[in-house]
Amino acid sequence: MYAIVKTGGKQYKVALGDKLNVEKLPAEVGDKVELTAICVVDGKDVIADPAKAAGTKVEAVVVEQFKDKKVIVFKFKKRKNYKRKRGHRQNLTRIQITQIGSEKYKEPAKKAAKSTDKAAKEAPAKKAADAAEKDAAPKAAKKPAAKKAAPKKAASKKADTTSADDAE
Repeated sequence: MYAIVKTGGKQYKVALGDKLNVEKLPAEVGDKVELTAICVVDGKDVIADPAKAAGTKVEAVVVEQFKDKKVIVFKFKKRKNYKRKRGHRQNLTRIQITQIGSEKYKEPAKKAAKSTDKAAKEAPAKKAADAAEKDAAPKAAKKPAAKKAAPKKAASKKADTTSADDAE
């Protein structure tokens, strides 16, 4: 499930757990923010009418308030001795999507840790099985047959390119 939300004059495609940088929001770190949904897609169900999609609740948590990288604005007109250099750093807010509609975000880190534990337990058994298969296979069967090189053809001799005009 994902939604298209509008904030700061821009539109963003968001799903559960996404982190994104948006224009500065008037909220403190850790505050919950509700965003305006203009489109919601849930599998084959699509709500594209902004009036109906606005009823869908899209919640986010403010992770950080920060300034973006400096953007240099350089104005120049040739042959007029006109140059202006300005710098600008935009204030941004990093948010994390916690809920779209009735679905709530659960920490994927916990799930990932559990799956890595299972993989770590299964890994030694797989390595032992692979090693046994390698030892059982004959080494002669693994080597491909050597290809013979094609005989080289003799280079054609170039004909004498001098013309009768050059002789005179």
